[in-house]
Amino acid sequence: MTISTDRLIVRHFTDSDIPALLDILSDIEVNRFLPWFPLKSIDEAFSFYEKRYKGRRYGFAICLKDNDHPIGYISIDDGEAHDLGYGIKKEFWHKGIAAEAGRAVLEVARDDGLPFVSATHDIDNPRSGNVMKVLGMKYMYSYEELWQPKGYDVTFRMYQISFIPCDVYMGYWNAHPHHFIENL
Repeated sequence: MTISTDRLIVRHFTDSDIPALLDILSDIEVNRFLPWFPLKSIDEAFSFYEKRYKGRRYGFAICLKDNDHPIGYISIDDGEAHDLGYGIKKEFWHKGIAAEAGRAVLEVARDDGLPFVSATHDIDNPRSGNVMKVLGMKYMYSYEELWQPKGYDVTFRMYQISFIPCDVYMGYWNAHPHHFIENL
């Protein structure tokens, strides 16, 4: 599947994108708030691609229209949370790219009949929360988690957008005993 927006091509990753994926996922700053360590080799990038993107309906490369070269990724997990995740090379930060790609992917998810999509962000990464708000997602609750594989406590904020009337996804709330609602 390929989605075209004003500035972007949002498409499935291919084997030929592995070097670009390594470039995105090896940057320490880009990966600071992501649930994995920066990748160190093309073999790790290939394994990551095989596990997280190959054959998945909602696993996409974000590319600029002028060159169709991946500058980021966006995905919705297949699990019950339908968790939205994204990452962009830092030279493309603060340009609205994650939000533009996010709108396109959420439209596909809605058209496919997903009832909702959730997303979480580390409270120390409020810009990611701003992307969620721009996408029309609403803050639902916060929870603390021992973040793996990095091994330290993180407070996450959970956002959700519902495409049909449905309950708030409570999986993170129920899984983590220290949870609360902030007055944002």
